[in-house]
Amino acid sequence: MNFTRWSARLPGTQRRAAARTESAVSPDRRGDGSVPAARAERSADAPPAPAVDVLPARDVLDRVPALVALVHGPDHRIGYVNDAYTTAFGTRPTGVPARDALPELAELGLLPLLDQVLRSGRPRTLKSRKAVDGRSYTFTCTPVAEDGDRDAGVLVFATDVTDHAEAAERLRAAERRQRETAVTLQRSLLPQELEQPDDLRIAATYQPGGTEAAVGGDWYDVITLGGGRTALVIGDVMGRGVRAAAVMGQLRTAVRAYARLDLPPHEVLQLLDGLAAEIDANQIATCVYAIHDPNEGRLVYASAGHLPILVRDENGVVSRADEPTGPPLGTGGWIHSSGCVALHPGATAVLYTDGLVERRDADLDEGIAALEGALAGVTGTPQVVCDRLVRSAGVTADHDDDVAVLVLQHPARTGPDGDLFRNAALELLGGVEAAPRARAFASGVLTSWRFPAELHDLGVLATSELVANSLQHGIPPMRLRLRRTDRRLIIEVTDGDDHLPRRRRAEPGDESGRGIAIVATIASSWGCRRTPGGGKAVWCEFVLPQE
Repeated sequence: MNFTRWSARLPGTQRRAAARTESAVSPDRRGDGSVPAARAERSADAPPAPAVDVLPARDVLDRVPALVALVHGPDHRIGYVNDAYTTAFGTRPTGVPARDALPELAELGLLPLLDQVLRSGRPRTLKSRKAVDGRSYTFTCTPVAEDGDRDAGVLVFATDVTDHAEAAERLRAAERRQRETAVTLQRSLLPQELEQPDDLRIAATYQPGGTEAAVGGDWYDVITLGGGRTALVIGDVMGRGVRAAAVMGQLRTAVRAYARLDLPPHEVLQLLDGLAAEIDANQIATCVYAIHDPNEGRLVYASAGHLPILVRDENGVVSRADEPTGPPLGTGGWIHSSGCVALHPGATAVLYTDGLVERRDADLDEGIAALEGALAGVTGTPQVVCDRLVRSAGVTADHDDDVAVLVLQHPARTGPDGDLFRNAALELLGGVEAAPRARAFASGVLTSWRFPAELHDLGVLATSELVANSLQHGIPPMRLRLRRTDRRLIIEVTDGDDHLPRRRRAEPGDESGRGIAIVATIASSWGCRRTPGGGKAVWCEFVLPQE
């Protein structure tokens, strides 16, 4: 093969050739002061270096450590392979089409690339491909010309990038392990099984982001407060990876602890705000904390920079609960406040994180509006609603952000199912005669609800103790409320005094202090809380026997 007839059309070739020509035409220009005299003298004494044009091409290519092959013609017949290529893949006969003689290139999908180079006359590169010898190469295919024929051939130049490829693979493996750790931590910190209140049907879903280490700090929770009330929370810690998941876990644990105090939503967020700043001053989080009370038929909530709750009423009309909203947790200096939205039987509410509605190429309000439209047209169980909302938002396994969705329904119960959910209330008017009247009222209601005799007697006793405690320590207005569900009996007494009772040990000579102790002993659980506008509510629960 005569290599002097071939010239690789590489970038800069014409400029270098022009420079050599200019130098040849004006050899004395080096002495005109363009080069220091000392350098000129040394150059004159040194033997002349051979020009590139006179170097033997085969000797140069044979010494190159990279793999070099030269093919020509439409069927890419082999014209030359250097020693490095032969060492890597064995001897290759010249004049044979590449499809037959260079199977390693065919397996890498390089033959179509050779066709493209011949057609376009432009070089092409195939980066980091693993060959049959187990090493990785970057292949550069450059068109070459023979006697002005542009379609003469292609020079294949393969650089060994095995070390770089292995380093990149180690980095990707480390990122995968980090992501798996974050996902495991995230899922372990989320509720393994949602609490299912008597009056609500709830489902949730969480999907981590599909990009490397894209797991964030999204979380949700359902907390049974007692007395038929339920707390629902969803939040999003800004950031990615293990750190965000760890902060999320601390906030979720704190929410459950604060929820046990049965505080209003805005007071819970106020406590969380200070805690978030203590955990990490550079880490902020958004959160919505809501409480559902079946007796009031509404959802009381507070928001710290989070997206609005969506509620679809029993008629299918969707509305946003977006006021009031305060800044994210961890910013400090803000007094949060609570709002409320109606949640009557037949209504559905959706709490979600920004991964469900936020897109790089669209406004956030557009995403929320699209979610509203999807919610208006979806029916079924809460889990069905969850899945359909995620699908309608286009969330896939390679989504660039993690997504958390919490759906709750207040079912409309009728017929036999409705008979299992009953309410009865009595205003406690008058003085000491209110206690016997409350006992008689409770006895009649529990009898009409066909409770067993033992449960009937325990319910009347608990009612008597709670009412007596309220009459002695509380102030009007006072009210007795009895409620039954399919799983429990709830007795609640409210009055206008803010002082919360506590269980204490009464001494043998004490005439009082045993009422709450008696209630705590006979009931499954009991508690108390302050009510909006002043006053308190004291309640107890009895678990119903299951048939």
